[in-house]
Amino acid sequence: MPEQGVKDQMGYEIALGERRFGRVNWLGLQTLAQREITRFLVVWTQTLLAPLVTAALFLLIFNLAIGPKRGDVMGVPFLHFLAPGIMMMTVIQNAFANTSSSLVISKVQGNIVDTLMPPLSGLEILLGYLAGAVVRGTLVACGIGLGLALVLQIFPAHPLIALAFIVLGALFLGGLGIVAGIFANKFDQMAAITNFVVTPLAFLSGTFYSVDALPPVLRAISQMNPVFYLIDGLRFGMIGTSDGAPLVGLAICAGSSFAICLLAWAMLRSGYRLKA
Repeated sequence: MPEQGVKDQMGYEIALGERRFGRVNWLGLQTLAQREITRFLVVWTQTLLAPLVTAALFLLIFNLAIGPKRGDVMGVPFLHFLAPGIMMMTVIQNAFANTSSSLVISKVQGNIVDTLMPPLSGLEILLGYLAGAVVRGTLVACGIGLGLALVLQIFPAHPLIALAFIVLGALFLGGLGIVAGIFANKFDQMAAITNFVVTPLAFLSGTFYSVDALPPVLRAISQMNPVFYLIDGLRFGMIGTSDGAPLVGLAICAGSSFAICLLAWAMLRSGYRLKA
């Protein structure tokens, strides 16, 4: 007996199990992206304001502690050199937190099924989560950039390049947050990943120093860290100076973001550690 189908709004018969939304479920994707964006907007004092205050405190403390004593770095004042690194570090930390916390909270509360049950493909779920990470990271970057313009008179030397690295940073760490959120089943596991993976990647990547000042071995290790190229690229976009070639950094960051997002897509598509 042939499989009985159902009829769509136009009266055409559709086989059971066949997607009825075309190649992309735009409504489902929009709904998931809107949910991920709304998640952090409703608690904006924690997700947007708090990172801005933290970044301001970093700059203030470094200025009070060593700013007046430190000479120019790469031909610019130390605070001007430091500011883009602080900005990118804040962007990637918030992008990672947005995707990873969303997945872990859903798994702990047992409502991850609400994301897996709708007719969404692995790619649509990936894009929905990444939308929240990119929007949050970009808003944080805009807030810090506004503060830098008002207080330190730092204006982007190459705005489009700066924006490109901000988006790539949010995509890279957003994708990494999805992978980490899939692996972690408890909040303490996620805290371990944050403390032993994300924080070292951010702090040991030229945020507070130029890698040219490092010994050759440490310099080589730093240059294997994708976050180094994110910070270096944003530094070029903001103040026009960098340790490496911006186009090389852009290619490495794009490749790293694609690779981690491909891994996240494969895990979402297979339901690894998400489906029973």
